[in-house]
Amino acid sequence: MSDFLITSQRLGLRRFKASDAEDFSELLTDDEVCYFEPYDTYTLEEALTKAEELDGDERFYAVILKSTGKLIGKVYFEDKMFFGAFEIGYSFNRRFWDKGYAAEAVRAVMDNAFGVMNVRRIIAEADVRNTRSIKLLERVGMRREGVYLKSAYFQKDENGDPVWSDYATYALLKEEWEQSRS
Repeated sequence: MSDFLITSQRLGLRRFKASDAEDFSELLTDDEVCYFEPYDTYTLEEALTKAEELDGDERFYAVILKSTGKLIGKVYFEDKMFFGAFEIGYSFNRRFWDKGYAAEAVRAVMDNAFGVMNVRRIIAEADVRNTRSIKLLERVGMRREGVYLKSAYFQKDENGDPVWSDYATYALLKEEWEQSRS
């Protein structure tokens, strides 16, 4: 019996398991994957510990390639307590970039959220320099609502000063999703 909570053509999404540690560490130890994340690149030991911490965490989906069983990414999806709004985020193993997997996983979560969970609104934020993520958000039908200038920092410069980032906010309403399906 499958433990997938959500499926798409090529992917299955389920809760993380401690046994995902090795595959998950491929994401967390990659500088390029982690560059725009709100955390530093992990060491292998830290990545293995983080995988164990996520075991069963309902805010995260492990994205599994159905053909091989390999974990290739994660999707974050959490109720932000903004009157039925959930936030979505994602990161994927760089070896699986440019194959449509991230868009497929995000669409599958959105379909489940709007169609099964009756979510009213999904939001996402992306550093404006992260053009790959912005293109993905637009590809899945989200629209830009605004840009927050110098709203956060996750890195410091050589003097220890914050490197501020501008963040674009994207959203999609349930009725917009429904209209795109008709």
